[in-house]
Amino acid sequence: MINVFCIGDVIGTVGMKYLHRHLPALRKIKKIDVVIVNGENSADTNGITPDSAEFLLNCGVDLITTGNHSFQRKESYSLYDSDNMPVIRPANYPSKAPGTGSHVIDLGRVRIRVINMMGTVGMTPVLDCPFDTSDRLLEEIDEKIIIMDLHAEATAEKRALACYLDGRISALYGTHTHVQTADEQILPGGTGFITDVGMTGPVNSVIGVSIDAAIEKMKTKMPVRLNYADGLCMLNGIIFTIDEKTGKTTQVERINIS
Repeated sequence: MINVFCIGDVIGTVGMKYLHRHLPALRKIKKIDVVIVNGENSADTNGITPDSAEFLLNCGVDLITTGNHSFQRKESYSLYDSDNMPVIRPANYPSKAPGTGSHVIDLGRVRIRVINMMGTVGMTPVLDCPFDTSDRLLEEIDEKIIIMDLHAEATAEKRALACYLDGRISALYGTHTHVQTADEQILPGGTGFITDVGMTGPVNSVIGVSIDAAIEKMKTKMPVRLNYADGLCMLNGIIFTIDEKTGKTTQVERINIS
C-alpha cells in the first residue's frame, strides 16, 4: 500500500509557512509516501513563481499542480518546462502552452502518474473538454496508479468526471473552491474521490482573501486589490491509501488541521 497526500490550494506566504510547519510531521505520523500540492495561489497576490514553487518543494512536496491561475505571472512560464521543477498545468490547455499536464513520480518500487485537469463549467479560460482529454491521456498511460487533480468550479462536473473515470484511475480530488467538502468516499470501481480538498491558508478570510477587500469588491463591483489575509491558518487535504497491485483506493482520510 502507498499513501498519497493531496493538499488543497496553498495561499501565499502565510499558507506556505503553515505548510512548512506541519508537513514534515504529517509525513512521518501518517506514513505518507507522496505529497501533491496545488500551488497556483502560492505567490502573494495570486499565481505561482519560481520562488514559491521552490519553497513548496523544500517543504517536502513531491509535485505541484495548478489551475486557472497557472500563467498569471509571466515569471512562472519557465517553471513548466524546467527539468528541476516538478510543476504541471492542466492537461486540457492548448498544446502550445508551456509545460505538460501530467507527471510521473517514480518511487522505485512503483510509478505514480499524476494528471492535472481543469473544468469548463463557469471557468475562465474555457479549455478543452476534460472528459475527452482524460480519454486521450489514459490511452497513452500504462501506470497502474493514476491520481487526478480536477481544478473546477462546479461540484456536479467534478462528480461526473469522477464517475466517468471510476475504475480507470486510482483517485480524483477537486480543487479551486478553497472550501473542503465532507463527501470523501471510494466509488464502486475503486476510485477514491472528494469534491474539493479545500485550501491551506488563513481561516479568517474569504477563501484566502482579506475579508474587507472581498466585501468591497462584491458590494461595489469595482476593481479591488485582493490581498491575501493573515493570521490563524488551516491545512486541508486528503490521504488516499492505494493498493500498488490493483491501483485501487482502499482507504480515504480527510485532513483538516487548524
